[in-house]
Amino acid sequence: MTQPVPRQSVALFRYGLIAEFVHLSPNTPGLYTKLREKAEQSYTIPGSTRTRVAAETLRDWLKRYRRGGFDALLPKPRTDRGRSRALPPLIADALLSLKEELPQLSIPQLIRIAYARGIATDSQPLPRATVHRLFSRAGLMRKCADAIRQDRRRFAFAHAGELWMSDVMHGPTVATGERGQRRKTYLIAFLDDATRVIPYAAFALAENTQAFLPIFKQALQRRGQPARLYVDNGSNYRSQHLALVCAKLGIALIHSRPHQPEGRGKQERWFRTVRAQFLTRITPADTESLDALNRRLWTWVEEYHHTPHSALEDGRTPLDQWALSADQVRLLDVHLDLDALFLFETKRRVQRDRTVSLNGTVFEVDAALVGESVILRFDPAAPASRGVEVWHQDQFIARANPLDAYANCFVRRHRPSRILDTDANPPAPRPSGLTLRKLQPRKPDRESR
Repeated sequence: MTQPVPRQSVALFRYGLIAEFVHLSPNTPGLYTKLREKAEQSYTIPGSTRTRVAAETLRDWLKRYRRGGFDALLPKPRTDRGRSRALPPLIADALLSLKEELPQLSIPQLIRIAYARGIATDSQPLPRATVHRLFSRAGLMRKCADAIRQDRRRFAFAHAGELWMSDVMHGPTVATGERGQRRKTYLIAFLDDATRVIPYAAFALAENTQAFLPIFKQALQRRGQPARLYVDNGSNYRSQHLALVCAKLGIALIHSRPHQPEGRGKQERWFRTVRAQFLTRITPADTESLDALNRRLWTWVEEYHHTPHSALEDGRTPLDQWALSADQVRLLDVHLDLDALFLFETKRRVQRDRTVSLNGTVFEVDAALVGESVILRFDPAAPASRGVEVWHQDQFIARANPLDAYANCFVRRHRPSRILDTDANPPAPRPSGLTLRKLQPRKPDRESR
């Protein structure tokens, strides 16, 4: 059976289509024309075989996002569960795979092959119209068009914060741990397209999401939030956590096309400057630790910010160009809990001993959650002793601490009390003036020994 698509994945897809319009006014001239152009494209829609989205649907999603934010894009639970469909999901998936395997065959030929392979039986007929509708929604009935030559043009935004770029560069090795074992580093950097300012950059020991998000958080705290974030297709940029953070902040997350790095040319040019002007100057003392290397890096970045840039007019420095349009930058909301926004999430089932396991650490949760699925929210960079947040059905329950098995040796267990049927056997009235004593076992008489 096909697994249901998570509601967050559907909401992220919807936000991805309207992200470039959320900052525009509803009365912006030509807005509906842009939505219609967006609707003419084909998409891979989560949980659906359709490939098109109507312009009216895009406009409805845009209105819902403006009213309720990202949560307003979450799909409502289906009301037609358990009802029969024209084609069962297993047969529909098999037919789509068959069409992709043999795209040159007609629908009647594919139907005959489906019966021959046992995909369909006489008890489950395959009407031509139903199969044609399935293939059309999946975009498998359009004729193959000649490849269109890519139209690449140089672009530059006018104001600071309109577009940030981010990429990763391989760096030098540094000493880590007590033994001083050397490990490779990766430079994760952000660049503002209009001003060439570096919102933040730092070396890390990995290029995954866990290393990327803290650097992104620092960039937001230092230079506000961009309207767009342009990244490549690496795993750290394709993570659902990054997509959720951008969606909740109102940042349009844009991925470049695979094997086409030309759009990130400014970022690549800055990396060449780093290799030529920074890496050639570092000393062995700068690579004694990761912190030492990052301190040396940021000293150099500050010098770069005050150096005239050849791509900026009138010999301006990146900071001079930033100052000209700094009023356009969107600052973070003072009431925003940025730490909570960047917490990682994972799903766990509470065991019978009221524990859950996360990254090799066992945490103890409330006994009422035994057997339930909970969401654990945590900071992967924080020690396990800080605990994790436990959420159940979108409600915060409590903070779970690591299990202390020794302390549990002295915790008194609460045994379930005996339930009395008060209607069938009501308890006898207690005599007034008497006290009940705990019954003690009687000693046997001497005669009965």
